[in-house]
Amino acid sequence: MKILHTSDWHLGRSFHGTGTLDAQRIFVDNLEKTVREEGVDVVLVAGDVYDRALPAVDVVALFDDALDRLTVAGAEVVVSSGNHDSATRLGFGGRVLARGGVHLRTRIEDIAVPVVRSLGPGIDLAIYGVPYLEPRMVAAALEADSATHTAVTEAALGRIRADLVERRRSRRVVSVVMAHTFAAGGASSDSERELAIGGLGSVPLALFDGFDYTALGHLHGRQRLSETVRYSGSPLRYSFSEAHQAKGAWLVDVEAEGISAVREIEWPAPRDLAILTGRLEELLVRDDLTEAEGAYCHITLTDAERPARAMERLRARFPDTLVLAFEPEGGSVADTRTYSQRIAEAGDDSDICCGFLDHVRGRAASEEERALIRRTVGTALSLAHER
Repeated sequence: MKILHTSDWHLGRSFHGTGTLDAQRIFVDNLEKTVREEGVDVVLVAGDVYDRALPAVDVVALFDDALDRLTVAGAEVVVSSGNHDSATRLGFGGRVLARGGVHLRTRIEDIAVPVVRSLGPGIDLAIYGVPYLEPRMVAAALEADSATHTAVTEAALGRIRADLVERRRSRRVVSVVMAHTFAAGGASSDSERELAIGGLGSVPLALFDGFDYTALGHLHGRQRLSETVRYSGSPLRYSFSEAHQAKGAWLVDVEAEGISAVREIEWPAPRDLAILTGRLEELLVRDDLTEAEGAYCHITLTDAERPARAMERLRARFPDTLVLAFEPEGGSVADTRTYSQRIAEAGDDSDICCGFLDHVRGRAASEEERALIRRTVGTALSLAHER
């Protein structure tokens, strides 16, 4: 049996103001293609189906289309809710959808209710889905020792272990657990919402000991934490911190003896991301940056003084520049004077205006700009005196 481990679809997320729904449609195309070509039996979605609790209508329609295409391709789908999802809304119609091969795990009552499939005479595969657990909301219901991520996760997994003990009295069971959490040792990126402040949201990796495979969601980089615990990562790059991450999923082969193989599945990015650093004039002529001309760009200028019309000039070569930062080589020289001292030392009102311009944009006013400011200030003072 083949299982495809995915997570963090974040349907509806915008990438720096650009629409990503077209890119997400391409991801669904790649997902369906993988299911058909690899003969996938079960697709796991370990949380964060949507990017927000109230997704737009066209976003919900895309998820509906994805489920239809995957089930028509011959795969069942097991979905758990993440911290970006509304568990109640995502779980609507779960009992009806289960009859069509889509199994939703969004309620704590269903944590120990696995999706069970036969691997042969006397042998079952049991897939458990643990939704994102907000400690303060679920600690009492789970009878956890405390309202912490570690305590509620341990309590949830305790329910699963108890169910496995009962099932294994009469049959051999291969166990797969889905969880949307931050496991200790995972590498994060800028596009994930923190589960708690100061690292308190992470849970010990040892909590997942004993399961044949743990399919984690939440972190956007595909990574292996142990032989049996992995993050699939997000299918698309959702921040420039993910620019160098390969995106895809894990394909898990399950046999009667357990997990026989796990391999990477990669999906091509609809658009590349480029992170460029240098002086403006150099970036505009460098021959090695040709590929960045068609990518979404994050550009940091290192000119000693912020260049005029920087974004306009950069977009002439890199039309999809989304982020422009300014970090002068050697750092900027700090003005140690207090605001009162700077005002007192200013020659006149036009000097104050020019100083403010320098402060907000990191570049002193040109002679042309100084002349314009002097004329404007002069006109304003004349009008004030006439009144």
